[in-house]
Amino acid sequence: MLGPNPNSVYPNENIKQVCFIKNIITRPNIIVGEYTYYDNPDGPEDFEAHVTHHYEFLGDKLIIGKFCAIAKGVEFVMNGANHRMSSVTTYPFNIMGGGWEKCTPTINELPFKGDTVIGNDVWIGQNVTIMPGIHIGDGAIIAANAIVTRDVAPYRIVGGNPARVIKKRFDDELINYLLQLKWWDWPPEKIFDNLENLCSADLDKIRGITEQA
Repeated sequence: MLGPNPNSVYPNENIKQVCFIKNIITRPNIIVGEYTYYDNPDGPEDFEAHVTHHYEFLGDKLIIGKFCAIAKGVEFVMNGANHRMSSVTTYPFNIMGGGWEKCTPTINELPFKGDTVIGNDVWIGQNVTIMPGIHIGDGAIIAANAIVTRDVAPYRIVGGNPARVIKKRFDDELINYLLQLKWWDWPPEKIFDNLENLCSADLDKIRGITEQA
């Protein structure tokens, strides 16, 4: 065996609170890489319910990389949550009907932040909220209950409301090395052969990983 089947809903049939997200999504505007999972004891299959205000006519996408770990209570707030801000009132009269739809804003009148993009090997803690158009870099960690309102650079730990950088996970040299290594793109055989190195706290083993593989 070289790891779980990436095309299974549940990587481990004995742990039904964890599912591989790419195998349960139905929306074409959500794209998720292999091995990325959602953990929710109340049912991980409802992941799409945590991607809110996501309307196809706006065209924004939620893009999540490979090998991400996403805990329960996450919310990805998409661009459909935005209200017109240039007028006197932000109240969305148009969606209430009764003739108020005459003031429906155009797309250009609404704040639009673009796609929300989560890198590879990102750990998102419980009850995190990620606002529209945010980009989170590879290897980042988002602490529980954080509200992410700005982009997160690779291999940073962030937390709080609004989320701020707590620290870098590694020094710049190792971060740059890992970004070039891109272990998440390796074939299953190479990942399996290097599991001990990938999971070791001895960072010297990581630095020589390509020579050993």
